[in-house]
Amino acid sequence: MTWLTDFGRVVLEASRNRGGGHRPTPSPDTRSDVDPGSLGELFPGGVRIDDPDAGRVEGRAALEAYGASSAMWLRERSASTAAIATTHGNARSVGEFDLSLAVDGTSLVLPVAIVVEPDAERRAVWIRIYHSQWPLLGHHVLRPPLLARDPVVHESDIVGEYQAALAAGDAARITATFEPDGCFREPAGPQFRVCGTTTLLGFFGRFFSAGGGILLEHCTVTEDGVRTALEFNAVRWGETTLSPQAGVAVYERGATGRIREARIYDDVEGPVEG
Repeated sequence: MTWLTDFGRVVLEASRNRGGGHRPTPSPDTRSDVDPGSLGELFPGGVRIDDPDAGRVEGRAALEAYGASSAMWLRERSASTAAIATTHGNARSVGEFDLSLAVDGTSLVLPVAIVVEPDAERRAVWIRIYHSQWPLLGHHVLRPPLLARDPVVHESDIVGEYQAALAAGDAARITATFEPDGCFREPAGPQFRVCGTTTLLGFFGRFFSAGGGILLEHCTVTEDGVRTALEFNAVRWGETTLSPQAGVAVYERGATGRIREARIYDDVEGPVEG
């Protein structure tokens, strides 16, 4: 897919904010235009990028080619970017963006998330990019797992309750985790955003109409007190066993401590879609 200019800022912020982590030079306070070709200088221990379209990108030549093809892809589609939020945790940072594109004469907005996980000891970095292919291709593309399930991963407070309700397939319980005017945004774009208690109740009722809840393998959790980002593998939807599929979801709390907005970044095709 693409390497957005804004990704460089998230990469540098992740390195700066991680406790005891490697602070690359030049300083993140004075540079934000990091492209894939320059990552090897900042992280001499190794750079790995996992992209929904390009797959795994490693090595100087591959990184430079990826950066060049990304820049061309964006120019051809008159791309522009709007930052949504960045969640900084102890081990990694998660950036969220809306990417506006012109595709075949049609304007669309593609939600994109980037997870940046620096390795301070090795002076390396692993960058995982997530987005749906459906807005671009008109169909879903299976994204195999990037990470293994971590049994010690648990989400705090209301997000943990949301996950329990999601797995149980309980529409009323999961709706109760949202603010009264809270919203759920699907991976395909802002037009697939539903808000408000009544609408959310009907939405989740349809989601769970395939015989039960949605089971996720929880892989990493990044929290900053306001937002929780969960990397996962989706493995079951109702009575349907899925080929494990990678994704990330970000849950942002509101004034009451309940969820103000849930934003999902995956390409899962289940038996029921909202």
